[in-house]
Amino acid sequence: MTTPNAPTTLGRYRWRILAMLFFATTINYMDRSVLGVLAPTLQYRVFHWTDADYALITNAFSAAYAIGMLSMGAIIDKFGTKIGYTLAISIWSIFGALTATVRPAFGLVGFCLARFGLGLGESGNFPAAIKTVAEWFPKKERAFATGIFNAGSNVGAVLAPIVIPLVVLPDGTHWQWAFLTTAVFSATWVLVWLKVYRRPEVHPQVSPEELAYINSDAVAEAITGKISWARLLPLRETWAFALAKMTDAVWWFYLFWAGKYFYDQYGLNIKGLALPLIIMYVVADVGSIWGGWMSSFFIKRGWPVNRARKTTLLICALLIMPVMFSTKLPTRFEVNDRFFERVQTTTFVAETITIVDGKATRQKADEHVPAASQAALRALAGQSYGSAKEFTAAVAKVLPADEARREEFALIKSARSDNYYWVAVILISLALGGHQAWSANLFTLVSDVFPKKATASVTGLGGMMGSVANIIANFSLGAVLTTSGPSGYFFAFMIAGSAYLVLLGVAHLLMPNMTPLDENLKHVTT
Repeated sequence: MTTPNAPTTLGRYRWRILAMLFFATTINYMDRSVLGVLAPTLQYRVFHWTDADYALITNAFSAAYAIGMLSMGAIIDKFGTKIGYTLAISIWSIFGALTATVRPAFGLVGFCLARFGLGLGESGNFPAAIKTVAEWFPKKERAFATGIFNAGSNVGAVLAPIVIPLVVLPDGTHWQWAFLTTAVFSATWVLVWLKVYRRPEVHPQVSPEELAYINSDAVAEAITGKISWARLLPLRETWAFALAKMTDAVWWFYLFWAGKYFYDQYGLNIKGLALPLIIMYVVADVGSIWGGWMSSFFIKRGWPVNRARKTTLLICALLIMPVMFSTKLPTRFEVNDRFFERVQTTTFVAETITIVDGKATRQKADEHVPAASQAALRALAGQSYGSAKEFTAAVAKVLPADEARREEFALIKSARSDNYYWVAVILISLALGGHQAWSANLFTLVSDVFPKKATASVTGLGGMMGSVANIIANFSLGAVLTTSGPSGYFFAFMIAGSAYLVLLGVAHLLMPNMTPLDENLKHVTT
């Protein structure tokens, strides 16, 4: 791996540590992405939640994440990354696996409890990773290193829609397996981490030359111990980062609601969602690494850190803005002559259970929409609907419930006027790439400005602010969707596109020069 300004004779053990952070973040996001991919299936096929119920479930995660960001950050700063990271990944792995034990009879409560525990554990990932980067990398490499480990979030989000359709059927059968897929990876990661991790100052495989390079642009400082909240909270720098981290709510909107948006608006089922989600998070992966590289490139050219980071953040904010137009596509669901022509040839997958040698066997076969269903749908002739959800609600009024469920996606495909949802995929992909580039640089601001022993705590505070913003956004979006249907997504995308530019302006006003702070939280004079 080529690194900015790093002599080729140095050791490279820091990149092995970075690989561990990348894999931990990948596991972290695969765990949390499962619900977003399965949301339409679980909501409409298994548990029959309302949009407000789903908002409550996502808020259970967000509330725990907010609490955990403060407590985990403080724990990691006090006990160090080795113990802190181990504790975090152990907690989230246990609760991720427990999600598979939830049953429909207590589905809402069960999912809320399981997601609360998951959020509590997963909140430790980024404070621990940021602190580890601060320990192992000089400032000129930190944004690049952060971009690389942060790319794991997108890899995890890509793996989820690839793996889930392989183990979960469109009707939700075997959904439990989706929440068990990462348990082995998590356990393996913890064992390797406990074996290989030491601080660079005491690690036997770190050469004196590499250690000198790691500390080449930083004053000597303690990396264990904790700076009290009473000293951190009054600082403008603390709030500049914390307020900018409210953009986490936008990221979580995509993570938890994008699957529902594409289902409600365009009628994409669990298999139809796979390719759009993969594309979106691959672009996000590129954005994460590009964002870290970009500001490092500017610094390499002699730009001050302040100018390099904020210029990159501005570029990210401008790339994200067009996502506001995602809900303005003219796609309709029309029951017209074209619909009835297409519905005659469109097939759907029917599943039947047969007994072979005394054992029940599930078999799949492609079937055409029955003539009786086609005749019943004539009652909707001439109607046009603005979303797949509105169309399926109308279909449910003229077809028996079982038939409507079985034939749903064949009918949606026949009625959809176009495939313009790919434009929304492109706009959201740019926004996700821009967010991850933004995030890579925003995380690096903490280690640029604060002493190492405060990085996890400040990162935790920022994560808490993002979680609180997400809780408010979830409750609001759940209420709006319940009353107005899919048209309520318009407000979510409008905020998602404009928030970055506004919050960058606020952060710049609070911290115009990004002057580093020493261990006593005094500005370092140069």
